[in-house]
Amino acid sequence: MRLTEPTPWSDDRFELGEGARWVDGRLVLVDLLAGRLYETSGDAPAPLRELRRLDAPIGAVAAVAGRPGDWVAATGTGLALLSGDGGSRQLANLESENPAPARMNDAVADPNGRFWAGSMAYDATPGAGTLYRYDGTGAPTPAVTGLTITNGPAFDAAGTTMYLADTARGEVDRFTVDPRTGGLSGRTPFLRLAGAEGAPDGMTVDAAGHLWVALWGGYAVRRYRPDGTLERELRLPVAQPTSVCLGGPDLRRLFITSAHHALHPRGPLDGALLAVDVEITGIPAQSVAHEVGAKIEH
Repeated sequence: MRLTEPTPWSDDRFELGEGARWVDGRLVLVDLLAGRLYETSGDAPAPLRELRRLDAPIGAVAAVAGRPGDWVAATGTGLALLSGDGGSRQLANLESENPAPARMNDAVADPNGRFWAGSMAYDATPGAGTLYRYDGTGAPTPAVTGLTITNGPAFDAAGTTMYLADTARGEVDRFTVDPRTGGLSGRTPFLRLAGAEGAPDGMTVDAAGHLWVALWGGYAVRRYRPDGTLERELRLPVAQPTSVCLGGPDLRRLFITSAHHALHPRGPLDGALLAVDVEITGIPAQSVAHEVGAKIEH
């Protein structure tokens, strides 16, 4: 089954689909504001299976290495461990003291087992968001501050380059990452998008080192070369693409989440999970090091 055009992967429609990751041969994703975690096969369209249901928003999750069924989640105002037996325990409360009511947003594990999670104010107060780094050896560290709507980050396969989006500002910056410490340096502008193009949301780096970016409000996903030039644009039948993931049996199926949040009216596919096949290979999602998950007792 080859998909030559963006195709709905289920009948589900999400208020704010997000966090698509290819993990252990299946796709995982969230309905962020509803606090739902789902999985589905990459082989053929099918109903999504609900894995977890929380009473707080879930921005994204990462699997814990060596502990099937365990996830570290950016949820509510901090981080939590979701155990395979259905339990959960808070790892860190990061945003409850924010002067602006805030929540966690996108998150991802890097190739060295660290968990990176961003935050934002509910009303998108400028500068109220932070990107945190968590390596399980203490409290999460604020790695980048002064953000508005934190999305990404996305890492290359070596874990030495990180891309970070501030959706509200239409910006993506690139950083050099110290793989030993997780320290960031060399922040440089990578993309600066005009409002009519859409705003950079979720991102992923493929095996060739190119960056895929979902364009909220732009009806499109774009692929950029490492020098920042546009390599391609895929037009979509949804107004608000939110995240991208290369998965499937050969890691060449591009999955795209979308949202119908605040759309009036909304189209029949807004909020859908879409899939289309490409000739480019992706990188499976990384896991959080066991030491991070071990900080929480079941």
